[in-house]
Amino acid sequence: MEIRGSVGIVTGGASGLGAATVQMLHQNGAKVMIADMNVDGGKALAEKLGDGAAFCKMDVTQTDEVQAGVRQTVELFGSIHILVNCAGTSFPMKTVGKDGPHDLGIFKKIVEINLFGTFDVLRLSAFHMQNNPPNLDMERGVIINTASVAAFDGQIGQACYSASKGGIVAMTLPIARDLSRLGIRVCTIAPGLFDTPLLAALPEDARASLGQQTPFPPRLGRPAEYAHMARAIIENPMMNGETIRLDGAIRMAPK
Repeated sequence: MEIRGSVGIVTGGASGLGAATVQMLHQNGAKVMIADMNVDGGKALAEKLGDGAAFCKMDVTQTDEVQAGVRQTVELFGSIHILVNCAGTSFPMKTVGKDGPHDLGIFKKIVEINLFGTFDVLRLSAFHMQNNPPNLDMERGVIINTASVAAFDGQIGQACYSASKGGIVAMTLPIARDLSRLGIRVCTIAPGLFDTPLLAALPEDARASLGQQTPFPPRLGRPAEYAHMARAIIENPMMNGETIRLDGAIRMAPK
């Protein structure tokens, strides 16, 4: 899929991995819709990028907002060729802790945001992608979801997060198979320890210590490196139905 001349949506696009992906797509000639709950950050990024960038407020747990954002993208830019799902969050909690069993409402909420939200944006975007004229490889669209190494190496306190990200990994192949008849590819990136807003609140020494856990390079991943992988997936037509660990060979310890 050629990025230049394409139209992309990036959820969680106002910061972190999403913002780096938005900038990569825009720099390579795509028109991009920044979809995020962070109104100030999303509008600021769209204004910074200028022509070919726009913002829509999107809570991925609210289907009406997802529908409106997808519709707004098509109305503004004419189509959707690329979707990158970066919206997500975490909440550490043990299955049984000092104060009792895991809060079921929190478990449901994390799965709703990370897994249900990802699928909702995916299904609605793919519905529009099927109408795109195919390119020479008969492609009409590319979808990239974001999981985590926690899908494979979940740590103590990550039951809800690992479940949500494991669901994203598990649905990658069946959705790729579902959408193959439409010429739409689907892949998932599973990042390791990356320098994102989820880690930004930690002291610098704690962030450096986390980075040292990565075998090589011994540092936190950079959002631009996630965007680089997204670009490789978009541009390589044989990348389909696969989850790629982007983690510097880290395998997470129990805690």
